[in-house]
Amino acid sequence: MTIIETVLLSVTQNLTSEERQKFGSVNETNKLLVNKARDYNLSQPSLSSTDVDWEEYELDFQDRAFSDTTEQRMSAALRMLTDFKIVHDFDNYQDALTDYDYSKYKAGTKTPGFTEKVADMKVLFPNSGGAGIPPLPKTES
Repeated sequence: MTIIETVLLSVTQNLTSEERQKFGSVNETNKLLVNKARDYNLSQPSLSSTDVDWEEYELDFQDRAFSDTTEQRMSAALRMLTDFKIVHDFDNYQDALTDYDYSKYKAGTKTPGFTEKVADMKVLFPNSGGAGIPPLPKTES
């Protein structure tokens, strides 16, 4: 990740909200125009404006294609990490429920410390008579 961040810092800009709005106006339809202008320049350069630096145009186009592909790959990696985390969160939650049930059992046998532990944990179960804080909503990615 450090290498990726270092490389990105050397070639990208940090846009302000205003700049994002200004530069972000190239929607999917406008990208079709960009592609069509490039196609004409490649196939019939005599029809292309001499006011455009077509070498720079092509470099920008290739950089955009590279960043799009890389963004898709990073999004897929982020999804994998999120799924990885969700599975482990679920495992931890199930084990915590098992521990809570065990603690309730031990509290019922008057084993020292478990009554306090159950009382402390019970507030996390709002529908069980504890004072309770509501559980966090599930997030889906």
